[in-house]
Amino acid sequence: MKQLWAPWRMTYIEEPEADECIFCVKEIEGEDHQRLILKRGTESFIMMNKFPYSNGHLLIAPYRHTADMNDLSDSERLEIFQQLVLCQYVLKNVFHPEGFNIGMNLGKVAGAGVAEHLHFHVVPRWNGDTNFMPVFSDVRVIPQHLETTFQKLADGFSAV
Repeated sequence: MKQLWAPWRMTYIEEPEADECIFCVKEIEGEDHQRLILKRGTESFIMMNKFPYSNGHLLIAPYRHTADMNDLSDSERLEIFQQLVLCQYVLKNVFHPEGFNIGMNLGKVAGAGVAEHLHFHVVPRWNGDTNFMPVFSDVRVIPQHLETTFQKLADGFSAV
């Protein structure tokens, strides 16, 4: 029998729920790499998902703490959509996915892990990227270490 090692998943399993909002980062400087922030805009930012569904799973959030899309200003909406387009462009150039899931979960019952701060998911997809692991053990297999993925994407965002 072959073994699959994914030790970083233990962080997700054992990590206590955060007291602070992971998306409230506007005033925090010098921690972008640790927080997996790839690009900052004026009103929103792009970060990697620390516990991704697939390799290169990105999140886009406004700096302003809100759970309601109706609270967003026109300029916030525009920049977030521009960030979505940029994410798809960079992911295509860096990882060459065959498709994307792009969307958001609004509210805890809709599956939002951080329900109080809205955010979009940009998930690159490849033919055959699903397997038996989520069905049997509620585990996803990510083929690349998070730090390696971060560096490749950081280089990709720097190039545009």
